[in-house]
Amino acid sequence: MAGQHEKLQKGDGLLLVDVQRDFCAGGKLAVEGADEIVPLLNSWIEAAAAKGIPVYASRDWHPLRHPSFQPQGGKWPPHCIADSDGARFHPGLRLPEWLAITKGVRFDQDQYSVFDQTGFAVQLLRDGVKRLWVGGLALDVCVFASVMDGLQAGFAMQLIRQATRPVSRKDGDEALRMMARAGAVIIDHSQGVEQK
Repeated sequence: MAGQHEKLQKGDGLLLVDVQRDFCAGGKLAVEGADEIVPLLNSWIEAAAAKGIPVYASRDWHPLRHPSFQPQGGKWPPHCIADSDGARFHPGLRLPEWLAITKGVRFDQDQYSVFDQTGFAVQLLRDGVKRLWVGGLALDVCVFASVMDGLQAGFAMQLIRQATRPVSRKDGDEALRMMARAGAVIIDHSQGVEQK
């Protein structure tokens, strides 16, 4: 894994997508295996900090009656409600100096992607970031949407495969195929190879 960290360079950024309590063990919308990614993400955070690479962490920060919630006709149980314990980052995540990107705050639509009406692309340009290394939750939902939108916005996107988990294994596999076809690089630690 250290070898992958060494590829971090000037012009890179590290993006952690929605590593929040409600998506982890015991949460309102827990993703299987979510807690397993935290130590790996911490190693990437440490490597980024050592090289002066900016770290960004997105979070769902939903209003009480968010349109994605089942009582409002949406797909998901209520989760990551603003200021709730479930909306807080995983307690094991060691975020040093970081920039939070808050999303999912609208009453009229969901925002799966960290790029969706958040101004994040503008912030990346200000920070001189051209390539993003991405991990977080969930692979087939917000990670997928963020990687695809990042590519559309002109950024090079590198997905750290072992640092994410899907809601559905089948949908996760399809998300990986679609991201790779769109131009994302899938970093697979278990094989030590880059797949594009």
